[in-house]
Amino acid sequence: MILTLIILLFALLILVSQHPRYGKKPSGERLALMQKSPNYKNGKFENIHFTPELAEGYSFSKVFIDFLFKKVDRKIPSDVIPSVKTNLLQLSPDQDILVWFGHSSYYIQLEGKRFLIDPVFSGNASPIYGTTKAFKGTDIYTANDFPYIDYLLITHDHYDHLDYKTIMDLQPKIKKIICPLGVGSHLEYWKFPKEIIIEKDWYEKIELDQNLTLYTTPSRHFSGRSIERCNTLWTSFVLEANNFKMYLGGDSGYDTHYAEIGDKYGPFDIALLDNGQYNPAWRYIHNLPEDLIKAMKDIKAKRVFPVHSSKFPLSLHAWDEPLIKVTELNAASENPIPLITPKIGELVELRNEKQEFQQWWKGVR
Repeated sequence: MILTLIILLFALLILVSQHPRYGKKPSGERLALMQKSPNYKNGKFENIHFTPELAEGYSFSKVFIDFLFKKVDRKIPSDVIPSVKTNLLQLSPDQDILVWFGHSSYYIQLEGKRFLIDPVFSGNASPIYGTTKAFKGTDIYTANDFPYIDYLLITHDHYDHLDYKTIMDLQPKIKKIICPLGVGSHLEYWKFPKEIIIEKDWYEKIELDQNLTLYTTPSRHFSGRSIERCNTLWTSFVLEANNFKMYLGGDSGYDTHYAEIGDKYGPFDIALLDNGQYNPAWRYIHNLPEDLIKAMKDIKAKRVFPVHSSKFPLSLHAWDEPLIKVTELNAASENPIPLITPKIGELVELRNEKQEFQQWWKGVR
């Protein structure tokens, strides 16, 4: 009976792993192109500097046991997360705006073009649906709420940034996709036309039109949708318009790349930076709050939007800790930088430096 159960479990795992949501690893011409990248070494992509999977003093067994048994107040919200339902279909394309959907998903209109970054609207941030659910009230948007998207930007292929169900629901509305090397393998497997996929290495330039330029820039992270890691690249973006620059950070731990990007492309009118789902054990791949304060100054940001929080319980910290800590640390720092902290769905006016935001997380239980 035990042997039968083991065989059935193994068969189930094989069956589940065949679902298209897991994507497809790069091969053929795509793999050959990846192998030419200076960031691809020994069969995988690497960060600028050595980046261990866990920080010194931690082990996978310790982290796993902490997640299962450590008594901490994760403070999952029992209240519905407050939000605003902006009608995206009625927005004038001339409005330069941003709308955040929680975690690292957001919509940008700039110079008449529509951008959607790392959309996740399935209510799930895990390879197994139903295991990492969105907080109540955070999933108020669906694919039907969106106009046609000129550019879908994907920073990397983790499930909380590249969601199969969301991407498939949006497929008829997507005109072009820009992603790091290797990620196009998943997208082609999901029947996206090859000609609409643009894959780039770090420090590449894409002229979108005469008013808009996109650059791919480094981050300090990793990738992978299965046991195999780093077989696709991870990236951040610089979006440059007339007299306006944005840094779209993606997931990252603190490193010299922030200052290098700030020197090369800054200063930035707005920088969106990783702030949440952190753990001291992961400090090389996710900013701790004190790292974010250093990063926002390195990047030379005039205003900072902390993202990667408020939607999924992917770490042991309280759901509102990232916003509380970054607000307090920024206020106590020398020359504080204005923070952009909207509710999910609230309209952010990109060129309005005087726009104010409430600390909406206060009072949410």
